[in-house]
Amino acid sequence: MSKDSPKKIINISFRKDGGIYEFYTGNFVLNEGDKVIVETRKGIELGSVCSKPRLRDASMPDRPIKTIFRLATAEDIEKKEKNEKIEAEAMQFCKEQIDSNKVPMNLISVELSFDMSRLIFFYISNIRVDFRELVKELVQKFNIHVEMKQIGTRDLAGMLGGIGHCGRQLCCSLFLSNFDPITIRMAKEQDLSLNPDKISGICGRLMCCLAYEHDTHSEMKKDPRGNNESK
Repeated sequence: MSKDSPKKIINISFRKDGGIYEFYTGNFVLNEGDKVIVETRKGIELGSVCSKPRLRDASMPDRPIKTIFRLATAEDIEKKEKNEKIEAEAMQFCKEQIDSNKVPMNLISVELSFDMSRLIFFYISNIRVDFRELVKELVQKFNIHVEMKQIGTRDLAGMLGGIGHCGRQLCCSLFLSNFDPITIRMAKEQDLSLNPDKISGICGRLMCCLAYEHDTHSEMKKDPRGNNESK
């Protein structure tokens, strides 16, 4: 692809009922349902194309987007299917151990990395959990490095995905990897309605996008004409 060629974006999903993420197609001609290998912050993963290619929208936030690494092979697809079976087995086994040992946690999902190097258990709990014995049982059962990751409501929304008030895919499921503090003051300074239904995301917390234009609004209020030069 030449430097002047317009870049096309495709939506990729990695798990059923999970988030949807954007990647550049690169030189690949892709259709919905195609399986591809991509590099994520968690490592190499196999995903499914779930949209038609489109040009990057000028209104999209300026953020880095990775490019499809390669097309998935039959061996990749078979490996993914085996991994999903292990994830389902791990989910069931872990829930049984949580119930039998009365561990105060709510298991949300289980992810096995594509290279099978680690098994990650995502959970929600309102208190600190001692899961050392649970981890021992999981390691003994699956003989894989086990990680227990506590998540909050914002993380959960990002994992499940959805549509925000703006009609777009949730930012937390598209590109956000870190959640910066969001305050009601940001909404006030942007003269937004303080109705909780209008400024809260589906996670029930203040919308992450309140931070996007906060600095710009603050500067404009210093000089409504947008001219920061002193007279």
